Amino acid sequence: MTVEAAGPPAAHGPELLSDLVRHNGEGEREICFAVPDAYCAACIQSIESGLAAVPGVTGARVNLTRRQVTIRHDASTDLEALAPAILRSGYRTFAIDPADLAEKDPVLSELVRSLAVAGFAAGNIMLFSVSVWAGADQATRDMFHWLSALLALPAVAYAGRPFFRSAWSAVRVGRANMDVPIAIGVIVTTALSLYETATGGAHAFFDASTMLLFFLLVGRTLDHVMRMRARSAVEGLSRLQPRAATRLLEDGSLQVVRLAQIEPGMTLLLRAGERVPVDGRLLFGPVQVDLAMVSGESQPAVLDAGAVLVAGAAVLDAAARLEVLRPAAESFLSRMAEMMQASEDVRTHYRRLADRVARLYAPVVHLTAAVTLAGWLLAGAGWHLALLNAVSVLIITCPCALALAVPIVHVVAASRLFGAGVLVRDGAALEKLSRVRIAAFDKTGTLTEGQLRLIPDMAIEPALLRRAAWLAQGSNHPLCQALLAASPAEQPAPQRSREIAGAGVEALQDGVVWRLGNAAFCGAADNGLHPGSQVWLSRSGETLACFRFSDRPRAEAKQALAALAEQGVETTMLSGDRPSAVEAVGAAVGLTSFRGGLQPADKVAAIQALRSPEAAVLMVGDGINDAPAMRAADVSMAPGSAADIGRAAADLVMTRNRLTDVPFAIAVARKADRLVRQNLVFSLAYNVVVLPLAIAGQVSPLIAAIAMSSSSLVVVLNAMRLRFGISEP
Repeated sequence: MTVEAAGPPAAHGPELLSDLVRHNGEGEREICFAVPDAYCAACIQSIESGLAAVPGVTGARVNLTRRQVTIRHDASTDLEALAPAILRSGYRTFAIDPADLAEKDPVLSELVRSLAVAGFAAGNIMLFSVSVWAGADQATRDMFHWLSALLALPAVAYAGRPFFRSAWSAVRVGRANMDVPIAIGVIVTTALSLYETATGGAHAFFDASTMLLFFLLVGRTLDHVMRMRARSAVEGLSRLQPRAATRLLEDGSLQVVRLAQIEPGMTLLLRAGERVPVDGRLLFGPVQVDLAMVSGESQPAVLDAGAVLVAGAAVLDAAARLEVLRPAAESFLSRMAEMMQASEDVRTHYRRLADRVARLYAPVVHLTAAVTLAGWLLAGAGWHLALLNAVSVLIITCPCALALAVPIVHVVAASRLFGAGVLVRDGAALEKLSRVRIAAFDKTGTLTEGQLRLIPDMAIEPALLRRAAWLAQGSNHPLCQALLAASPAEQPAPQRSREIAGAGVEALQDGVVWRLGNAAFCGAADNGLHPGSQVWLSRSGETLACFRFSDRPRAEAKQALAALAEQGVETTMLSGDRPSAVEAVGAAVGLTSFRGGLQPADKVAAIQALRSPEAAVLMVGDGINDAPAMRAADVSMAPGSAADIGRAAADLVMTRNRLTDVPFAIAVARKADRLVRQNLVFSLAYNVVVLPLAIAGQVSPLIAAIAMSSSSLVVVLNAMRLRFGISEP
């Protein structure tokens, strides 16, 4: 679909908005907008009254919990007038997909339904059991047993599906999981109760079967909810990614393209209130942008032309043109979702240990249950009592708590870090980060702001500055970007250029070799008198100019380094910059250990020299020359402003570019390590204590179900302690 661009830009493209409209079944249409600033009754009144003035709007309802407004309207409503109406009320807004927000989790829905069925059946059967226990005669007792059977059989069949499916999927491939003993226990208890009812026995255990399922489902539902809550920040952000965008064609016309069809190099038109669908570069500025969902900054930012916008940001006050840098699959939002998933799925040392123990549990538990059955039969107990005790052993020793001990802590830790602006790309990084005793920092863009400014020098000819900027286009290094910003004119990038990590950029034009980089790379003589950063320009080995830059240490650098010292972490700086510049920054931030003039290989050697079995090393860097050292370190971190290769090499990414996130991440990792150890010890100790009781016949199947579910709940609640006790920077 192609439409001609005419008139001033509207708040949202009509084609995009019409794609988000849904019919509510009452002959009306609905569309949803996010209102992240709404928090009180006055906000509701202001937004709803502002929308009521739009022709065709029949009603608006603000949901403060979800921070969204649902607008009911008819076919005559101008959809492009809705966002401006909300903006005029004083609230930021952007259209969202109601279908995605209303989408229910099928697993949680099944668990809740199963829990409700099991709870209903267990409650009613318990009432029948009370009458039997109160001394009902045989006829009344048999009637209550049959009524209990009528309730229990369909309830067990329905509510037990999550466990039965899981157990069957394991058994049919010749293995056992934690749901196998649960399924056996529920089936055996129900079958035994049905036999007792059919033969007129004095006792039936339908209440145990249904209560067992009820408590098991309580634990499993809580576990699922906690996991989903931990992931909700990323998933909620991903749902806000637009499904389409407006492409600006070369002839000035507009074309609506789906998210999957957006390719690098395209130019997108973003109107006020629209979210950025993919990562891109602003072509014109200044533009006011909401970065709250990306970086957590509550105040809008004003960005100029050339600034990079990542998917998830929202344009607030004017139309913006965006040059696409990456497809949707490689966008900031997609990478965040992958990072969160990786943090849960990774097999750390503790998780591998827990998994190995859990795999041994099934055969050991089954063997123990069989020995319990045989032992009670040999002791002269009836097969009825022997079978009940064996079932109790199966249920009470289920390794649910052990299986949850590690992953639930990692999920909560990753969620806590994400909330503070730290993305965990590798879940094993948490375990490594807890052992960090030495932290090495890069200088430019890490300990310093990285906002380098070219120092004016009247001796440098404008033509040489333009030539240096021409070469700088081949690099993302902060010094090259500063040269580009200071260049008075744009020019085509060199067709044949290459970047040498730790040295500079080289290009060949008309048989002439041009170089832009450090003194050694350009064949210059550096007297070391200037304390700041500098780059040289050379032509076929002849030095032409030296460009000097100023940079400032980050405001929070001293605070972050002091916090690391309190945690017992030694700090050092490893930089490729000139030793005099490194010494100046080191003195400014309070470092006593620093090295300058390092090539990438030198940084790797320095990191390897710092590593030891007792002291893990953390490397914090942001550039292409830091990537080898970051991979050589035990664990690495990079600011969100880092070059792509720097972020790719990092185990954790600081989206808010705050050095104080480094000690915060270490504190979270250390607490997570303690909680993992506590969970493992508790899970093993629980089984050591309760197993003898079950073998001795001191635990009924119902009590076994309560004890097993309670152990899982204790593990989950212990992991949730990560949400408290550590102050965010």
